[in-house]
Amino acid sequence: MLHAFVFLTCVQSDLVAGEAKRLADGMKFTEGPVADGKGNVYYSDIPNDRIMKWDGKENSVWRENSGGANGLKFDKDGNLVACEGKGKRMVRIALADQKVTVLADSYADKPLNSPNDVAIDSKGGVYFTDPSYGKPENKTQDKEAVYYIPPGGGKAVRVADDLTRPNGIHIAGDKIYIADHGGKKTFVYGMNADGTLKDKKEFCPAGSDGLKVDEKGNVYTTSGKGIEIWSPEGKPLGTIPLPEVEVGGKKVREGPSNLVFSGKTLFITARTGFYSVEMKVAGP
Repeated sequence: MLHAFVFLTCVQSDLVAGEAKRLADGMKFTEGPVADGKGNVYYSDIPNDRIMKWDGKENSVWRENSGGANGLKFDKDGNLVACEGKGKRMVRIALADQKVTVLADSYADKPLNSPNDVAIDSKGGVYFTDPSYGKPENKTQDKEAVYYIPPGGGKAVRVADDLTRPNGIHIAGDKIYIADHGGKKTFVYGMNADGTLKDKKEFCPAGSDGLKVDEKGNVYTTSGKGIEIWSPEGKPLGTIPLPEVEVGGKKVREGPSNLVFSGKTLFITARTGFYSVEMKVAGP
């Protein structure tokens, strides 16, 4: 059953088109939505250790025992690249038969912390963030860093290690945005031909779990307030709050974790639920 909610928003009217819809609920902590361009959206339900699939009408379990899958992206061949937080590795999953290929599971001969979010460049190189949440013993690296797997594979290269707790990551053209969730800031970088980063600049004073950019260059981040939107210059444009849900007999506002554009529809993972909102702008 679909539930429609009016979006109470202070975002400019040229961005948001209408109402928010709760497409599915009853999950524990949803994350990492990615659209395949065919009307399907895949996303993670982390505590339940599974990857879900929304086909435009129904919500279903696509993969069980996902290794604690978090961030997801499609590569140029249509495979699903997944951050396995519990498995401490980056993998490629074939859509046809769900065959798993390990892309990276260590750096400097030590296991990764907990791969969280992923971005893929035009050459097929894979960037991923590797923060450490939870118990101190879960941290197996000396840094909470950002890594790059070269096109065609190879050892992961550390490309940023001066962030407090990197999380959301997104590529838009020749720029890569990285949210420092622990430092409460988002930075923008240029990318060198070898995948290393350059020209680090603070973009906005907000860390984020998820991170996306629309066709106009506006940047969308997540917080307890909702989906926060920033101009290409890093100035706040407003917030899209999600509706209230009942938790423990009390009504609380659902907190978004991540988002993805599919055309002019914005899909949002928000803890226990999965939402969509029609927009007047599309993804890049």
